[in-house]
Amino acid sequence: MVHGNPWRISRGILIAFTLLCATQPLQAQSLFDAAETLFTGSPSKTASTSAPAPLPRTRFVIGLPKKTEFEVFSLSNPNRVVVQVAETKLRLPEQPVNAPVGLIKSFQAGLAGSDRSRIIIHVTEPVIVQGARIEKAKDGRSQHLVVEISPFVAMTASLQKPKSTIAPPTYSLGAATIQPPLPRPATPPDVLAQRAFKPVIVIDPGHGGHDSGAMKNGAVEKDITLAFSKILAKKLEATGRYRVLLTRNEDVFIPLGDRVEFGEKNKASLFIAVHCDYADTGSTASGATIYSLRDSTADSLRRSTRRNVLSKSEVDKVEKVDSSSSGDTSLVKDILADLAAREVDATHDRTNVFAKTVIETMGASTTMRAKPDQQAGFRVLKTAQFPSVLIELAYVTNKKDAANLMSDSWRNKVANSIQDAIENYFTNQVAQLPL
Repeated sequence: MVHGNPWRISRGILIAFTLLCATQPLQAQSLFDAAETLFTGSPSKTASTSAPAPLPRTRFVIGLPKKTEFEVFSLSNPNRVVVQVAETKLRLPEQPVNAPVGLIKSFQAGLAGSDRSRIIIHVTEPVIVQGARIEKAKDGRSQHLVVEISPFVAMTASLQKPKSTIAPPTYSLGAATIQPPLPRPATPPDVLAQRAFKPVIVIDPGHGGHDSGAMKNGAVEKDITLAFSKILAKKLEATGRYRVLLTRNEDVFIPLGDRVEFGEKNKASLFIAVHCDYADTGSTASGATIYSLRDSTADSLRRSTRRNVLSKSEVDKVEKVDSSSSGDTSLVKDILADLAAREVDATHDRTNVFAKTVIETMGASTTMRAKPDQQAGFRVLKTAQFPSVLIELAYVTNKKDAANLMSDSWRNKVANSIQDAIENYFTNQVAQLPL
């Protein structure tokens, strides 16, 4: 089924496109690098795009034994057209020799699966897919998949000119000898796993170096947090589903701001700060506590983020979206600032989801504080770029807790529960949505 040709444009370009087009003509050429033209088709329906004026076109014709599903889309950097067909027995054109045929320099084909093929057509310049349809061949038995492409610049120009009575040139590469796509070698599972997207999890062992943290009953916080973080990291890495980074791998001091910057630089999907708790003398406090960013601090971060977006440096970025624009960019700036504030809200919501998940799973492996879900304004939690929590594993001032903190079996058990929380979080629909 042909669904048309939707544009897929990055958020920043889309904002500029939507707002600046309200006051001046669209500068289409500057938007091409972020765009795709997409057609999908089925045996029962056909369609094609059209423009006010005729365009020079190049036809690429593929022979098929029968009607079948297909998909056609154009890409840039490098410029190419991709055709995917639910068929492996194809008749492909002869390769262009010495010089391009119309817009087509060359093409290559291969199996994209056990029952489908992919053809990549290399073109001389950015193109628009004008149409893609299946037609009956002259022999009356086989079918032709006809793909028609035109220069992107010509398409832009035709929208601004009256319809011409002179027919534009048409070039064609037609189905010729039978040329089944060559099968691709199987990709080893370990290579596929390496290529797959892996969420980045940053684990931040608290304190370090000259900053020992809380100390009592033989427990030293900086040592416990590092040992526990290494156990958790090893368990997560063993799944093969995550890229795990530690802010420190040894007994060194790292400023709080550098820890957050480390997570932002590595595009963390999740940030977990690991600490131990301390209570005053005489207190019987024990158990784990999960801290997330205090609502009032999140509000302050939201306002700060808006101010940063509206700062001079951000204004310059907005104005560079279209260097020919001399109009007022205040509307663009307001929307960018609003999007930045929403990013803070989305991160805050995801943090709350993860915090609740950690409390549920850790509660099955260790004692939790009476009210384990706490909020604070800790520096390592102040970021709009990723969900972050601070886990106080237990109290060094409680003798039983201190013994647990220094126990390998306890560390393994609790690390397993946090791993379960992470697994549950990344299967949550909220976590899968892009920020």
